[in-house]
Amino acid sequence: MDYLGLNDLIKRALEEDVGYGDITTRSLVPPEQRARGVFVAKSPGILAGIKVSQSVFAYLEPEISFESFKNDGDELEPGDVIAVVRGRAVNLLTGERLALNFMQRLSGIASKTRNLADMIKYNKAELLDTRKTTPGLRVLEKYAVGIGGARNHRFGLFDGVIIKDNHIKTVGSIQKAVCTVRQKVPHTIKIEVEVTTMEQLQEALESHADIIMLDNMDVAQMTEAVNIVNGRAILEASGGINESNLIEVAKTGVDFISMGALTHAAASLDISFNIVDAD
Repeated sequence: MDYLGLNDLIKRALEEDVGYGDITTRSLVPPEQRARGVFVAKSPGILAGIKVSQSVFAYLEPEISFESFKNDGDELEPGDVIAVVRGRAVNLLTGERLALNFMQRLSGIASKTRNLADMIKYNKAELLDTRKTTPGLRVLEKYAVGIGGARNHRFGLFDGVIIKDNHIKTVGSIQKAVCTVRQKVPHTIKIEVEVTTMEQLQEALESHADIIMLDNMDVAQMTEAVNIVNGRAILEASGGINESNLIEVAKTGVDFISMGALTHAAASLDISFNIVDAD
């Protein structure tokens, strides 16, 4: 992946973990000693973050050897060798936890996303992520969502307009909010409005919102909304959606389904890093 801020992120993460130095490793391992370490999958899933983990070791030792046997998006089975790292033992030992944290976290997100995306792959609806990400890791976590087979929603408050309930309460009405925003943003930016009732849905339609988010509606309400809108706006379902009702939601005919659980509820994939020899 290409992310200009990756080295800064790695620097901050290492400062958090290493501080003034890895006292255990420095006390035990001669600085010139070399070693070989292996990343191994311990549970099935989808790999994501291999280049991020490689960048951790490269930050510590630019000449380090990182040989990957799997690529982001590959399916993993227990026992699969993902990569082999060769370099100074102090750097392998100092960087292993951070490299694992990135790979396990991103692979967990990619694995959960792939599972959910596959559930609705024969339906019209496409799966989206949200802004419910780990502070500082949004770019990486949204990258992992893409590896898993879903699409990214807006990256932040800067690249998309979503008029939510608190905006509406502050401004006074959906119509006023949409009208005000449309006068201030470029014509290339779509305007999305969050609605919770059929009355709000109608008001959003009359305001010519480009996208309407059906927030925490049940399947019957979503089906009714699809019939009312009849293609006049893009429909996104959000809120209260999980594995148990995802397929039913997709069958309503909505265009998109956004799930914060893709990132905030994904469990890290079980991956190990083992030193196999040292000299």
